Amino acid sequence: MLDAVTAGAPAAAAVDKPLLAVENLQAWYGESHVLHGITFDVREGEVVTLLGRNGAGKTTTLKSIMGIIGKRSGSIRFGGEEIVRTSSDRIARKGIAICPEERGIFSSLDVRENLMLPPVVRSGGLSLDQIFTLFPNLRERLNSQGTKLSGGEQQMLAIARILRTGARFLMLDEPTEGLAPVIIQQIGHTIARLKKEGFTILLVEQNFRFASTVADRFYIVEHGKVIDGFSNSELQSNMDKLHAYLGV
Repeated sequence: MLDAVTAGAPAAAAVDKPLLAVENLQAWYGESHVLHGITFDVREGEVVTLLGRNGAGKTTTLKSIMGIIGKRSGSIRFGGEEIVRTSSDRIARKGIAICPEERGIFSSLDVRENLMLPPVVRSGGLSLDQIFTLFPNLRERLNSQGTKLSGGEQQMLAIARILRTGARFLMLDEPTEGLAPVIIQQIGHTIARLKKEGFTILLVEQNFRFASTVADRFYIVEHGKVIDGFSNSELQSNMDKLHAYLGV
C-alpha cells in the first residue's frame, strides 16, 4: 500500500464522467467580483492543476468549491450533485477537503493534537500508521509544538490532517510555496502515492515545473476565468503559451 508511482502518469481510476464539474462559477468578496465564469472539471483519480499568476482567482476557486466564500453563483456539481448552495460543513461530509496556503497549524498545539483535531467526516481515512508511512518526520515530531516545526514539516502536517478525515477529493493550495527543493520533491512523491491510492487532487500552483511532474491536466486561470487547458502529454506543444501566460 502507498507504493511510489511515476508522477504525471494517466490516472487508472479516472473515468469519463467528471467527479467535479464547475460551470460559470462567479464569486465575490463583499462588493468585489473576483470570479467571472470559471468552468472546468476533474475526473475521479486525476491530479488537475490550476495555474496562473498571483491574483488570478485560483485560491478563490478552491474556497468557492468548499463553500467558504461569502457569495457565489453558477454551478458546482460533485458526484453529479449540485453543491453551489450547500454549506461548507455538508460539503466536507461529502468527502471534499482543502489544505490552505497558510497551512493553519495551531502553534499552541503539538503535532499529535494538530493531527487529531479535525473530525472524521467519512469512513476510509488514512490511519496514523499510513500517515507516518507518507510522512515519517511527523512520527518523530509528535510531541513538538507547531511553532517548532519547519515550513516543510508544517506542510506535511497540514496535508496529513485532512487525510485522517476520510476525504477523497483533496484541494491543495500552493503546497510547495517557500519550501526547499528536497521537501518539494517529497510533496511530489506524496501526491503521486495518493493518486495511486485513488485520491482525486485539485492543485493550485505557481511552480509550473513542480506541477508538470505530478498533474494529468492543467487549466490556466487569468482574471477570474479559465482561458486555456491541456493535458500533460500536450505540455511541450504549449510551452510558448505557458511562457506568455505565466512568465516561466
